Amino acid sequence: MQGLSDILLDWYDRNARTMPWRVSPKDRKAGQRPDPYRVWLSEVMLQQTTVAAVRDYFLRFTTRWPTVADLAAAADADVMAAWAGLGYYARARNLLKCARAVVADHGGSFPDSREGLMTLPGIGPYTASAVAAIAFDEPAVVVDGNVERVMARLYDVHTPLPTAKQELTALAANLTPGQRPGDYAQAVMDLGATICTPRSPACGICPWRSPCKARVEGTAAILPAKLPKKVKPIRHGIAYVARRIDGAYLLETRPDSGLLGGMLGWPGSDWGDAPAEAPPIRAEWKDAGEARHTFTHFHLRLTVRTALVPLDRKPARGTFVSPEDFRPADLPTLMRKAFDVTRSGK
Repeated sequence: MQGLSDILLDWYDRNARTMPWRVSPKDRKAGQRPDPYRVWLSEVMLQQTTVAAVRDYFLRFTTRWPTVADLAAAADADVMAAWAGLGYYARARNLLKCARAVVADHGGSFPDSREGLMTLPGIGPYTASAVAAIAFDEPAVVVDGNVERVMARLYDVHTPLPTAKQELTALAANLTPGQRPGDYAQAVMDLGATICTPRSPACGICPWRSPCKARVEGTAAILPAKLPKKVKPIRHGIAYVARRIDGAYLLETRPDSGLLGGMLGWPGSDWGDAPAEAPPIRAEWKDAGEARHTFTHFHLRLTVRTALVPLDRKPARGTFVSPEDFRPADLPTLMRKAFDVTRSGK
């Protein structure tokens, strides 16, 4: 097993991807240590999001908040606005909780072990393992979707996911070396992202080509096996886009709990089978069209209604935001889609 790890690390030394949060193998050997803050921030951003989508967000965050103390001191609204578009907004709320806990309870330094990291709010087993391995060189077992795919093919595991998670994690643990575990963790993820890809894996140039059982059996293309996906239900809702005659828009901050929690958005109804009317201000509302969005567990069909209201009309919910302060880019993707409907008429 140690031989397989050495082979992969040799490959990683030559082929490691360049990322703004990563310390290269060459720099690691020269003594440069990864910044736990940057490792943690990148791992939170990368949950259920692609590297390509995260790169610019990461650079903006670390330019604006270069340390965990800077992030802990940031206003909630500023962080939520900067996160807009990355999705899964509970991550942004937990990001702030974790940063503030690191500063308040740990003097601004992340705990240097998986066990210690697990005590922080918003850090689960995967993130704790990734930060412990990459930032502190603890031989923690790091298993994401890429690693599951690599292990399933390397050992020709046909047990479907998610049932196979425990089995694949045990196989990954057997390969995790005591030396350079952080580089090794990143190497397996790079292998899955660049060579052992979901479709058309490049087996001919894989450093683990010879020992890969799925390559020998000709089963790589069908692994990892997965249980059939459940059909997502469709929910409906209403978004009310009110514009005052001076150009100000009526917006509200959503409750901290629930989907899009803590985010700025249009006042609206509940989301369900038959949402009840819930206009935030007295007005002549007109249907502008429909915005569609897919969440993890359901599809949403959002009816968008618009109204132009006078200066002296007071809303029952929300606050009018002046044209100078209104930035559509600060809205989460769903709310931007609703705004786009009002402009396109689609």
